[in-house]
Amino acid sequence: MAEQGKRGLARMFAEQAPVLRGFFVRRGANDEAEDLVQETYLRLLRAHQAGGAAIGNPEAYLFTVALNLAREQAVRRQRPVQSLEEMENMAALLAVGDSVEDATDRDQRRKRLQALLADLPERTRAVLVMQYRDGLSYKQIAQRMGVSSHMVKKHVVRGLARCRQALAEDAPTP
Repeated sequence: MAEQGKRGLARMFAEQAPVLRGFFVRRGANDEAEDLVQETYLRLLRAHQAGGAAIGNPEAYLFTVALNLAREQAVRRQRPVQSLEEMENMAALLAVGDSVEDATDRDQRRKRLQALLADLPERTRAVLVMQYRDGLSYKQIAQRMGVSSHMVKKHVVRGLARCRQALAEDAPTP
């Protein structure tokens, strides 16, 4: 019975996918419209599989999810892009020094960075490592992980935000 429900959702989604694509494009997500359409469907499937109350009107639910995704996308577009200074600060954590004090500081920073990375979800950690250590692009990471470039970007943004927050909490107050 659950399988029939999935097939019904898949059929409804196939019919609505072009409409959803247009919905996202009209809201300015030209490059990410396809990813957002797929994310909408995934959220619908997750809700269906959660085993809670049955979705009374799957089509309405689909468009509610799409509207929420469009709003999330609009908020993300308004956030400032990571500055060059922030990226240089990240690189400074890995910089090589000459003195014993520099080596000690570098070792402490390395351990702190490892601890921060260890606290991140596995996929987010993998994305950050592939981007910063291996120098891979979002597209290359997406291909390796079998996800969209948009999802890679989400992992990078979330991971860096969590690291920044943890570092800010650890910083001494003047």
